[in-house]
Amino acid sequence: MGGFGSGRKFGADCTDDYRFIDVRCWQRDGYLVPGRHLDWQWMRNGEKVAAISVKVEIGRLRLIYSYRRNGDDWESLDYPVSLRTTSCHYGGERYWFTCPAAGCGRRVAVLFLGGKIFACRHCYRLAYRSQREAHDDRAARKADKIRAKLNWQPGILNLPGDKPKGMHWLTYLRLMEEYRDYSNQALLGITAKMGIVNNRLMALDSRK
Repeated sequence: MGGFGSGRKFGADCTDDYRFIDVRCWQRDGYLVPGRHLDWQWMRNGEKVAAISVKVEIGRLRLIYSYRRNGDDWESLDYPVSLRTTSCHYGGERYWFTCPAAGCGRRVAVLFLGGKIFACRHCYRLAYRSQREAHDDRAARKADKIRAKLNWQPGILNLPGDKPKGMHWLTYLRLMEEYRDYSNQALLGITAKMGIVNNRLMALDSRK
């Protein structure tokens, strides 16, 4: 079984920077059956970099893995995470984790390894990547998502493509209108940043 370092943090405190487990994924794949035992792995470039063992029990599951901090000795961990369910509008149940961090107990779909144990993003004070984006960066990302829907080449500096075959004209025109709005916002942000850079360069030149 693979182990973990001190959260394996790769950047700023955003959810994307930490390994996580998602109860929705496990429910969809049929893992949340009492008595089920699974090995959950994290891969990078086709190679396993970490893993945990999960034992599903009635109303809860157990997370089993090894952990060490800053080169200390490995520590074996085995602790429960309670499961909760809510009814869906169209029948069936939806599963949730109960955050195991002391004093929390939030009902969440995702737990992150931001330290020794898996806990919710509130306990580790993690933000979503989109919350850290500047307005123009967010607009560029949304514009690129529309380009992907239209099967266009990524990047707002590239020319628009054609209407995808089989797409309704009303859908295409709506996406085009949204794309123009987002790309204009992104381009305004880019030019503003370039203006700041140019002003700084001029200020440096004036000091010579």
